[in-house]
This record gives sequence, structure tokens and C-alpha cells, in this order.
Amino acid sequence: MKVEAYLFLGCAVFFGGSDIVYWYFSHDPTGTTALALAVALAFLVGFYLLFTGRRLPERPEDSPDGEIDEGVGELGFFSPHSWWPLFVGLAGATAAIGVAIGWWLFLIGALALVLAIIGFVFEYYRGHYAH
Repeated sequence: MKVEAYLFLGCAVFFGGSDIVYWYFSHDPTGTTALALAVALAFLVGFYLLFTGRRLPERPEDSPDGEIDEGVGELGFFSPHSWWPLFVGLAGATAAIGVAIGWWLFLIGALALVLAIIGFVFEYYRGHYAH
């Protein structure tokens, strides 16, 4: 994870330099604040990856001598036939459009989003896939 951490920390340094140059030439508080938030976000992700990478064992891609076949194996469980991500996306889009159109549509989208998230989280706690 060191490569990813250094990549994000490098982005934070680049955004910081860009922020200083931008503020010096434009004196625009909005753009300067947006770039400062980009610096904070990149630093946050980079620090998290660096902190987490120290506690985990070394991955094959972190080793200079690492081979491709060292990284084989199961990466995790991904639901192949789930419709819930589609419903979560549609409900989130409805809630986002509701912010622009009206509070009534936002409330409908927020309710649909809560129900879709509950369905997504508890998908494998019922029926054939129950633990």
C-alpha cells in the first residue's frame, strides 16, 4: 500500500503548491478553498493508506521481487446477481433530483434510499443464503 499512499501524498503536495499559486495570482477565496479541500482529502486518503499499510503484511505488489502468481486467490465476496445496487443508485438519483425540484421528491427519494440500503445490507440474511 506504500505506492498508493505515496501517490495520494504526492497529489496533496501538488494540490498544495497549486493552491498557493492560484491564491497568489487570483485572490479568489472560492477556488482557493476548493483546492485546500482537495489537499485535505488527498492527504487524508494518503495518511490512511500509509497507516493501514504498516499494520498489514506486505503485498506482492509492494515487493520489488513480487511475481504475478503471488497475488492469486480470493479477493472477497461479490454478489453476482444482486439488483440492490441498481435500486440504491436510482433512489439516490431521485433524492438528488429532489433537491433541485422540490422537497416532496427529495423525501420520496430519501425514503426509497433508506429502504434500498436496508435491502442491500440484509440481502443475504434471508431465504436460501441465510447464515
